[in-house]
Amino acid sequence: MSRIPKPWLEHEYPAIERRCKRENGEIHWGDQMGLRSDHQAGRSYGKRGQTPVVPGTGQRFRCNRISTITNRGTLRFMVFTESFRNPVMIRFLRRLLKTCERKLFLIVDRHSVHESAPVKPWVERHRDRIEMFYLPTHSPELNPDERLNHDVKSNPLGRQRPATKDEMICGVRSYLQKRQKQPHKVRNYFKDKHVAYAAA
Repeated sequence: MSRIPKPWLEHEYPAIERRCKRENGEIHWGDQMGLRSDHQAGRSYGKRGQTPVVPGTGQRFRCNRISTITNRGTLRFMVFTESFRNPVMIRFLRRLLKTCERKLFLIVDRHSVHESAPVKPWVERHRDRIEMFYLPTHSPELNPDERLNHDVKSNPLGRQRPATKDEMICGVRSYLQKRQKQPHKVRNYFKDKHVAYAAA
């Protein structure tokens, strides 16, 4: 990391951790991601002197995914087709609260939806169940959930092109459900050197 945000690493995040322990809460790291049918990851092969060709539909379609992870290996997600706007965020937060018995300390980036007028008052009204904190600006490498983004783009989506939008959604959802049953894989996201500070 070329530019280390010391206030976050040395003061802000440790303060969140201490409060979370005092209040018997749970820290969740959240992020959202757009997925496209023409995304390609990994290596492909072709005859010598010829450009490799990846078979796939000529149509382009997309879906979106929002998720949270914890350093204990918990993964929560929602796949959706509409644009990421305030109602989607609030819908996800409602679903998230239904799955969590402890208070949530949710850490996200400074996307405009996260700081929007509808979302912030909603979070404030549910302050006994959830609080939201913001990563430093332009610091995606500090968010462990970015490793899940890379995992999804490299595997269910990047290895083979879906033929239809429904196939893409089904593939992404199935892969995330598999990851939910593999907490050790989720914990491994926290081994990256940029997010090791959040592993404990």
